Amino acid sequence: MKSRDTLIRLKRFQVDEKRRRVAQIEMMIAEFDRMAADLDREIAAEEQKAGITDPNHFAYPTYARAAAQRRDNLRMSAQNLHAQLDDAKAELGEAFEELKRAESLEDRERTSERTLDPAISQMGQARAMRATA
Repeated sequence: MKSRDTLIRLKRFQVDEKRRRVAQIEMMIAEFDRMAADLDREIAAEEQKAGITDPNHFAYPTYARAAAQRRDNLRMSAQNLHAQLDDAKAELGEAFEELKRAESLEDRERTSERTLDPAISQMGQARAMRATA
């Protein structure tokens, strides 16, 4: 019985850990998206200040070019994180299923113990009566 409780606690811990990982990845994606949007605004402001919007133009602002590269890197990282997020959600689903299986085994075991306890008790009483008779 104790090993089953330990198993359930372990499974719950694993589910919680997977949830934290999913939440962490989601937060990172949101942060990268926010940073990329900030860089978009900075690039637009720099282009407007210079009056040049063509990145291939020889006088295109250096800061705008560097910010565009950083923005593109952030977006690529966010895409990679989306793949990791899908994997993490799948792992969370598997861990949750394992927890449900362990909990259902525990429930079945307790139910069977409850149905056996009265029968065992009656058998013990019958033996005690025979021993005194």
